Amino acid sequence: MHNRYTWAAALALAVILAGCKQAPPLPAPDTHDADVKAIRDLETSQLQGFAARDLDKICAYYADDGSVLSPDAPVITGVAAIRASYKTLLADKNYSVNFSPEKDMVEVAKSGDLGYAQGGYTMTMTDPKTKKVLTVNGKYVEVFRKQADGGWKAVEDIINEDAPPVPVKK
Repeated sequence: MHNRYTWAAALALAVILAGCKQAPPLPAPDTHDADVKAIRDLETSQLQGFAARDLDKICAYYADDGSVLSPDAPVITGVAAIRASYKTLLADKNYSVNFSPEKDMVEVAKSGDLGYAQGGYTMTMTDPKTKKVLTVNGKYVEVFRKQADGGWKAVEDIINEDAPPVPVKK
């Protein structure tokens, strides 16, 4: 008799355990094109911020822990430090910048949480040493991370100036 209850209990436990098996997760929706567009729109918004000299709009581009890596300067990390840096640049009446990602140079990882943009820029500013107005051309790479609200923010903003031509020695 005891054996009959053991078999019944084992059968009931097997049925319960089989019912606990989880269904495979549904595949994540493909948001690649929308994410690429969101990153392009974010870059456009920041460029509009520079044109309007709107520090809030410029800095809204960056994640709280974002960093800017500029030539011949220490890494600037955190929105407060980035804001202070841009405030100094915007104080220059000659300062302007224009940038855009190269064609097909915005990409988002399959995971949908990281993306990047690569392109070129032109920046005009007053040289602090000579007081002459300079125009600098260069390249940039920006790394973006999707935020909890589904929006994107820059976490790394890396710029490289194109080197000036060097005369060839004979």
